[in-house]
Amino acid sequence: MAFKVGLLGLGTVGSGTADILLHPAQRHPLLQEIEIYRVGVRSLDKPRAVNLPPHLLTTDLESIVTDPNIDLVVEVMGGLEPARSLMLKAIAHGKHVVTANKAAIARFGDEIFTAANEAGVYVLLEAAVAGGIPVIEPLKQSLCANRIESVTGIVNGTTNYILSRMQAEGSSFDAVLEDAQALGYAEADPTADVDGLDAADKIAILASLAFGGRIKLAEVHCEGIRQVSATDIAYAEKLGFVIKLLATAKRDMVLGSGNYSQDSAKLAQLQVRVHPTLVPKAHPLANVNGVFNAILIEGDPVGQVMFYGPGAGSGPTASAVVSDILNIAAILKVGRGAVVQDGKPLLDPLLACSHQDYCSIAPISDLVTRFYARVLTHDNPGVIGRLGTCFGNHNVSLESVVQIGLEGDRAEIVVITHHVREGNFREALEEIRSFDSVTVPSVLRVI
Repeated sequence: MAFKVGLLGLGTVGSGTADILLHPAQRHPLLQEIEIYRVGVRSLDKPRAVNLPPHLLTTDLESIVTDPNIDLVVEVMGGLEPARSLMLKAIAHGKHVVTANKAAIARFGDEIFTAANEAGVYVLLEAAVAGGIPVIEPLKQSLCANRIESVTGIVNGTTNYILSRMQAEGSSFDAVLEDAQALGYAEADPTADVDGLDAADKIAILASLAFGGRIKLAEVHCEGIRQVSATDIAYAEKLGFVIKLLATAKRDMVLGSGNYSQDSAKLAQLQVRVHPTLVPKAHPLANVNGVFNAILIEGDPVGQVMFYGPGAGSGPTASAVVSDILNIAAILKVGRGAVVQDGKPLLDPLLACSHQDYCSIAPISDLVTRFYARVLTHDNPGVIGRLGTCFGNHNVSLESVVQIGLEGDRAEIVVITHHVREGNFREALEEIRSFDSVTVPSVLRVI
């Protein structure tokens, strides 16, 4: 008996998904048992990248999520609404859901997964983070024996393309952004990408899986790359660094007994943040360039593992969508979804999202990290000593202070700190900015 799929959306990802399902030859044999039963679209007259029989298409999206013949709903339409409502209605009608919608999951995951657990259905989202790179399922299954210490990634291809071009060419942010828009790598409104919002959605999802607790998106510290200048990239290069927009989820500390329990995620205090970062050239993420993505995971006992590949696009994202479809189809085929307890089907604990508690997110002022700061000041005797004294008064230890050169009549000084508390560093900067004829045009964190 065929496993019937209802597809919501036939754009870039939807077309790629349909193409795989329509051409199962030389792929996994289970694909031959999967049938595209209905496809929801916004317009019946729009030209399509994939040929489907016209009778499969409908603009009545609700009829798909309520159709008793459909086993699984694939949501690849994007956006918050009606995607959220349609997924919830599909769940209420006992249908499994596969989605590529990181924005909806990051904002409404609590509601969606609670409903799915109550209904005894799966919501799988491999395609929601890093396109074709398998990272969600490895976190759930392959690495589940590990105590995850950190997840650090380049998870937005647009910003990585812009920063890579700026580094290679010495170009300005505005010039490269304009090229990226012309090439289709950046949207006409690039806000979600260049301001770090897309990366924040993704790291919230990864942090939830890695640390076994739900994440409040509003608590994820988020900075974009608009303030990164060609000057900073050039100085970083001289100092042995490249600048990347990193999304980081890291165990900060454990409250109480000092013992972390996966069943008590609320005890784990995390850093969850997105910001441009100076990355040493020897670091595994330093050579991830262009539109590619990579996620570096550190766990005990595995150590470091890195997942690398194309982070977006029709083929890569559709690959992840179909892998989730096959996971659910395989479960149903062998009857694992037929086991009932307390009136609802038992879910595979390695595939379902069952945690209820919220992780505690440390405020960014408590972050302990290294910093890079570029300071412009009049070239007067003792200016470096004055800066050093100010930092010292705020318990900020300096690794290096270098006068790079002159910009007009002002000295340009680059400061790199040792690991310091962010709150102390910001207090020192506030005092430095009060000095006569001193500006601090850029501040970046250092991995």
